[in-house]
Amino acid sequence: MSHIKDHPLRYELANELHARPFPTLQVPSTAAYLAIKPVSNAAKRDRSADMAHLSDLLKRHGAPCPPADATHFSGKIGQHRLKWESHTEFVTYTAFSYAVSDRPFDPTDFEVFPADWLAQAPSARITSALIRIVPATSDTQLMEEIANWFVPESAAVASVLGKAATIAGDFRIDTAGHLRFLVSVTPDIGEKDVGRIVQSLCEIETYKTMSMLGFSRVRTMSARMGHIDDQLGHLMKEMTGGKDTAEDTLDELLEVSAELESMAVDTSFRFGATSAYVKIVDQRITSLREERFAGRQTFAEFMTRRFLPAMRTVEATQKRLGTMADRAMRASDLLRTRVDVTRSAQNQVLLENMDKRADLQLRLQKTVEGLSVVAISYYAVSLLGYMLFPLSVPLGISKVVMTAAITPVVVLGVWWMIRRVRMKIT
Repeated sequence: MSHIKDHPLRYELANELHARPFPTLQVPSTAAYLAIKPVSNAAKRDRSADMAHLSDLLKRHGAPCPPADATHFSGKIGQHRLKWESHTEFVTYTAFSYAVSDRPFDPTDFEVFPADWLAQAPSARITSALIRIVPATSDTQLMEEIANWFVPESAAVASVLGKAATIAGDFRIDTAGHLRFLVSVTPDIGEKDVGRIVQSLCEIETYKTMSMLGFSRVRTMSARMGHIDDQLGHLMKEMTGGKDTAEDTLDELLEVSAELESMAVDTSFRFGATSAYVKIVDQRITSLREERFAGRQTFAEFMTRRFLPAMRTVEATQKRLGTMADRAMRASDLLRTRVDVTRSAQNQVLLENMDKRADLQLRLQKTVEGLSVVAISYYAVSLLGYMLFPLSVPLGISKVVMTAAITPVVVLGVWWMIRRVRMKIT
């Protein structure tokens, strides 16, 4: 096998599966998480700007920079460990410190990202969070902390990974502009499992927020879709006996169909991404193996009540848009057939009129031919008379009798000649 040729992407594809391992975290720890994306055309963004922004942060701490085409990086920046990842639409930064502040979820924990560096970001913040990882305490004390740190009606709490840890969060933005998550772990849990929990929480929040972009798009287009739906209903009525002509109705239908197809093209990426992100959120929550803690709602229940309805709205809108486009296309095809049938009938009437006119022209032609025979015969008899009149005296025939004798012969000859010419033509 030493001489077999490897595919150029073999090692790259194999290594990609191991490129983004879960972080290894000690307890206690703090994670400052940031996700940024361009406001528009995120998938087509200039990724060199993302790399330049990362390099600026690393240079401030004298840390080595990754290759220009890197999609992930992990290394030390001062007293923190940084994990950077570049995704299709967004970039994430996670800074870990192996300590917790005296003040829970202290905004200064986020100062690992300098303010001037944040201001120079090539993209806008889509989400940020502070995650506090602490040793487990009594259930009573934990519930008191949750009540003090989170909004009670929004708080989701669950035991995860076989009760090896308890997670909590309310998915609300605090006064410092960050979300808050608490991870309370037992002594039996491993450092990699702690990193796995923290990574899952970051991904749940990020992909949940990215999914909501689809819902935002739906809300902006719902009014226009309602107007188009009413317009389609009106055009369908016009097809079944309205005042407008079929051609005018067809033109309007084609305009509506074109607009619906344009909307479908414009939203196809966002709706497709939303569907993928929803599946990722569900998969990350499932992988935590949640169990109810102290009768509180789990993360899965929180998503079911508050997140999934919005995602069902996106899915329903996507189906509605496709249905409306199909309706408009079918109506256009039906009306186009109707217009074609009407035009065929009009063409048939036109052909019949042309046949009648051709018949009239033929009759007129025959009439003209008869007159032509008379006119030509008149001149032929005159010319022939001038030729034969000198013979009338020797023959003892008067000019009148001679003229009367040659007239039928000339007329018959002219008629026969014209008939031969017409037969050759036809």
